[in-house]
Amino acid sequence: MTQELADLRNRILEGRYQEALTLLDELDGMSKKAIFRAIKSLAMRMLVALINHQLEQRLTNSWAASIRGSILEIQDLNLKENQTSYYIKSDEWDSLLTEAIEVAIRDASVEVLEGAYSPFQLSNRVNRQEVMATAQDLLSLIYTHSALELPEKVDEKLSYLSGGETWKEGRQ
Repeated sequence: MTQELADLRNRILEGRYQEALTLLDELDGMSKKAIFRAIKSLAMRMLVALINHQLEQRLTNSWAASIRGSILEIQDLNLKENQTSYYIKSDEWDSLLTEAIEVAIRDASVEVLEGAYSPFQLSNRVNRQEVMATAQDLLSLIYTHSALELPEKVDEKLSYLSGGETWKEGRQ
């Protein structure tokens, strides 16, 4: 990116404004793609924890931390510089989650019940709609709560999942 910025500077200094604008558009596209890639990676991390939860019907501190951390980072990345709009709007998560869940299932096969299932077996056991609905519910919080409120709101939602009450009370 450093080279692109140097090229942009030179084009402006040389009065080649149309070329500078084209390069600026390319830089903007690269930036957005990196943000989407990071958000998708965080969504996969959250989905792995939700898959673990669904199949083991319990909630651990580790899974809760992974889910909460993913949501907090997604909120931060998703908010545009203007602080009033988002890269991914609240009704646009379906396609990203549909793609991400397939990778998350394969990654979760290493963790669920200590790797008891192959990716193929796990794929047949996961209720994708349920995991994605839970993910959507959690992601909706990023549009209605500040970064200060969000950790508590995520934990509150998690406490309503199966095994969440036990997790909340610290019982094993």
